Amino acid sequence: MSERIEKLKAFLKDSPKDCFLNHALALEFVKDGDDVNARTCFEINLSNDAGYVATYYHLGKLLERVGEREQAIGIYERGMDVAKAAKDMHSYSELQGAHEDLVY
Repeated sequence: MSERIEKLKAFLKDSPKDCFLNHALALEFVKDGDDVNARTCFEINLSNDAGYVATYYHLGKLLERVGEREQAIGIYERGMDVAKAAKDMHSYSELQGAHEDLVY
């Protein structure tokens, strides 16, 4: 396990619901090819704060990669709703593009 993963886990012990730290940990797992732990981190983020927009794109990409197409579509759609509500049009556009690539 990488040193960065260990550091992020240590930080999360003090702030277990910190979405930024949990998201960073998930991305480190993705880099290491550990989709199982990455997915767990992304899902924890959604349960802690469904408004954390960045989670939707990366979780959707992970689901695509592991062959869960329908779940990825659903995550992108939920993410677009959350991004639109937050008036985060940059994230909305990224999610929409990923969704369109998968659906059409």
